[in-house]
Amino acid sequence: MVDRLAALLDRFPIAARVDPPGDGASGPALWLLREGGLVVPGTGAWQGPGLLLQARADASAPVLPAPEAAWMRVRLHFEGDADNPLAVALPATVWMSPDALPGSDGLLALLFEEAFDGRCGRTALIEKLVEALLVQVLRQQMEAGALRGGLLAGMAHPRLRRALVAMHDAPAHPWSLDTLADAAGMSRSAFADAFRASVGQTPGQYLQGWRIGLAQRALRRGRPLKLIADEVGYGSEAALSRAFKAHSGVSPRAWRQARVAHGAAA
Repeated sequence: MVDRLAALLDRFPIAARVDPPGDGASGPALWLLREGGLVVPGTGAWQGPGLLLQARADASAPVLPAPEAAWMRVRLHFEGDADNPLAVALPATVWMSPDALPGSDGLLALLFEEAFDGRCGRTALIEKLVEALLVQVLRQQMEAGALRGGLLAGMAHPRLRRALVAMHDAPAHPWSLDTLADAAGMSRSAFADAFRASVGQTPGQYLQGWRIGLAQRALRRGRPLKLIADEVGYGSEAALSRAFKAHSGVSPRAWRQARVAHGAAA
């Protein structure tokens, strides 16, 4: 069976970090709400028990726990930050009651027990449990079929998922519309129409975005541009630079310099 998430999570992992008490950090997070309420101004209000996932937290609309609420906030680090394809694919805010994640009863029970019982070693265990739970959340988002457009909507499609996984697994392969349609088991025209309708991009646009995302990941790690070009399916540095600028608006060199400067200022 095709694993739709393996290549994505391998190249763009999600790490969980428990906030120290009183830490006012912002950014993506998973809120564990045992009881009481949470409010996100302009978005919604929820009563526990449940989970609130913020894949793209808005600093202007912070989560506001009710005074009597019992909660824990676990920060999420998406590798690549806003460029992480999973961070982009998820809804900005997702509320999940415990019964919304079938098959996760034991995981949720242990997570809530560790979050609120104060046992030794709990921080490390909570972080691993949250990372495992996020896989369940991604599965639920794909299988629920409620997403309209984007990567996870495409991954929910019984045929398109095959082409998406093929691109994720082998970005350097010389993919064409015909070979991607073959991977999906569809005709060329049916594949192109279904892909655009589900994902919101043409297959060529998606493939370029995936390749450039991998190139950005490699640039953050200091890899030479020539090696990156070979790894992501471009025949030369010049070809990668042209595609990179067309997608990102800047050259690979300028992009890397901006990221280095941002890291130094952080």
